[in-house]
Amino acid sequence: MQVADYVLQRLREWGVEHVFAYPGDGINGLVAAFGRADNVPKFVQARHEEMSALQAVGYAKFSGRVGVCLATSGPGAIHLLNGLYDAKLDHVPVVAIVGQTARTALGGSYQQEVDLHSLFKDVASEYLVDVTVPEQLPNALDRAIRTAEAERAPTALIIPADVQELAYSAPEHAFKHVPSSPPSRSWHTSVPPQAEVNRAAEVLNAGEKVAVLVGQGARDAADEVHEVAELLGAGVAKALLGKDVLPDDRSYVTGAIGLLGTRPSYELMRDCDTLLIVGSSFPYSQFLPEFGKARGVQIDVDGRLIGMRYPTEVNLVGDAKSTLRALLPALRRKDGWRATIEKNVADWWDALRAQAFEDADPVNPMRIAWELSERLPEDAIVTADSGSAANWYARLVRLRGRMRGSLSGTLATMGAGVPYAIGAKFAHPDRPVVALVGDGAMQMNGLAELITLARYHREWPDRRCVVCVLHNNDLNQVTWELRAMGGAPKFEESQTLPDVDYAAFARSVGLVGVNVDAPDDLGAAWDEVLGADRPAVLDVRCDPNVPPIPPHASFDQVKNTAEALLRGDPDAWSVVTKGVRTKVQEFLHG
Repeated sequence: MQVADYVLQRLREWGVEHVFAYPGDGINGLVAAFGRADNVPKFVQARHEEMSALQAVGYAKFSGRVGVCLATSGPGAIHLLNGLYDAKLDHVPVVAIVGQTARTALGGSYQQEVDLHSLFKDVASEYLVDVTVPEQLPNALDRAIRTAEAERAPTALIIPADVQELAYSAPEHAFKHVPSSPPSRSWHTSVPPQAEVNRAAEVLNAGEKVAVLVGQGARDAADEVHEVAELLGAGVAKALLGKDVLPDDRSYVTGAIGLLGTRPSYELMRDCDTLLIVGSSFPYSQFLPEFGKARGVQIDVDGRLIGMRYPTEVNLVGDAKSTLRALLPALRRKDGWRATIEKNVADWWDALRAQAFEDADPVNPMRIAWELSERLPEDAIVTADSGSAANWYARLVRLRGRMRGSLSGTLATMGAGVPYAIGAKFAHPDRPVVALVGDGAMQMNGLAELITLARYHREWPDRRCVVCVLHNNDLNQVTWELRAMGGAPKFEESQTLPDVDYAAFARSVGLVGVNVDAPDDLGAAWDEVLGADRPAVLDVRCDPNVPPIPPHASFDQVKNTAEALLRGDPDAWSVVTKGVRTKVQEFLHG
């Protein structure tokens, strides 16, 4: 057995079913081992190593298991970095296995020789090792997987090409040899001291207007968050990565918070007197209550993230589910301000519907997300790309029941929507997946990954994977940021995109492709692609001048946008008319 054979055997023992990868001569030994192992675990070939890493991130986010990616030395390893940083910043367990120049050539400025240890030392800071002799295995691989899962972080193994082809020999019961235990997953739950739990209960019981903010760390504690909200008469806002913690059809769920957030979430934070943060390190403190206005309690499994976003009075280090379970018996039931919250939420959904059905040229992008929400299958998984697609996903997509959703939350990298969707399909081949993607992200890498969808979809029991392209020929989010943050008009050389028929490209690789350029055709088009027998692209020509105005837009943002329009923005009149009509609907509904 060669080292490469043993690596795959150990991955199988860990239950790893997929390795997202791209071949190259720096991993020839591992590629050959896949052949000898009858492709178990499955080698999933992306079109680019960055996509492999992002697919591993999507797989890990939606499966709850470690994602594994594999790349060759030099350029292949470098390409992994963006996806691995996405995993690092969103706290996702991913293991990267990369090749390296043969040991005999290291230090000789050999072809594709890169100092990989230096390259990965930041992104894989939790665990990074060069495997230079067979006896380092299985310990090195086991620690990479255990550390990734325990720390919710990317880790990396660097295995030189010649080491992959050495005969495997296990570590001995000898000095300077390090053994390893059999693969196992047995994670303990942690609960803070009862005295601290009681202090937290005192703070929450004293409040009259309690607000709860949940992030992805609360995902396994959805039932407990619901019980807390019911007991305290509280409203629950969601950080973007926590959008699928609680369904959006619950009357007390106010939706997303922040620049992409909702009006009821803004009102919840503005008017509360007590704040409970569960499993979130939401970074924008300006969207939290004013300092000193609300008392605060935070729960997080990672003590490094406690008390760093808001001056919380009681900080509980423990996993969300167990800590909330310990907290619940000490809470007193009260009506709180539930009636106010429910009215604000109902008014907001009315306003969003009215905004979505405002006329646009040709299709209002808000209506794309609204019509999708009306039709999402109960077990759907939704991914969104960075850009204006993230605005409409955050505000308008109503997740229900067991639906899941995610995006690149902290790194906010362009181009994650389609590879996330592919990773989700390998994690849940029996569930439909929908990706909301801007045309900039599609041109960056989404078009190429349609080829990956075409290659693998026949292996999935449910072949539905819909990529909806918000086709406006504009790098829209940056255009709006130029206007609102910099007071600069749209610079067309930078912002205008070449026109591409994305549906036609899908059809050319054997997928379903549907074009929409009229709003009344949108509902039927969604029905068609969600009912297709294979992956589909829904190419919707939408209006770039429907503004993603936050319901709590600041005076400076409005002033900067006005200045940008006055400085000769080519779409000034269209922006003004559509912005006014959009905001009017908000005023008319509460």
